[in-house]
Amino acid sequence: MEKKEFGYTSKRYDFPTKRYYQTLDLKNDANLIEMYRQRHQKGFYWDEVGAGIREIGVLEMEIFIYNQHLVMVVETALDFDWEKSFEKLSEMPIQIKWEEYMAIFQDADSKASSSEKWQRMERIFQLP
Repeated sequence: MEKKEFGYTSKRYDFPTKRYYQTLDLKNDANLIEMYRQRHQKGFYWDEVGAGIREIGVLEMEIFIYNQHLVMVVETALDFDWEKSFEKLSEMPIQIKWEEYMAIFQDADSKASSSEKWQRMERIFQLP
C-alpha cells in the first residue's frame, strides 16, 4: 500500500477520461470508522460490488479519509453518463445489499442509495 507521504499513483489510459469527486461523512465514532476502513480491505470488500461498479463504466474509484470525512474520486471515459449509470448501479441486488451493509457507518439516511448519500463536489480551483 502506498503511503500518503509519497502521494498516490494514478493509472493512465489511451483515451481521455474525466473525474468526479464526491463527499460523505461517517458517524464520528472511532470504532465505527475503524470498522469502515476494514470493510474496504482485501478479504472484507465484496468483489461483486467492484464488478458492478466496473460494469456501469467506472474505470477507477478511490476513497480517501480524514477523520470522519470521506472523499471519493471516480474516473470514467468522457462519454460516461453519471445519472444513467448510477441509477443502473442502484438497482443491482448486490449493490443494494452493500449499501445496507455499510449504512451503519454513514452519517446519512440508511435507506438512501449510494448516489443519494455521496454528494458530488464542485471544483472551485485548478492550477492554471
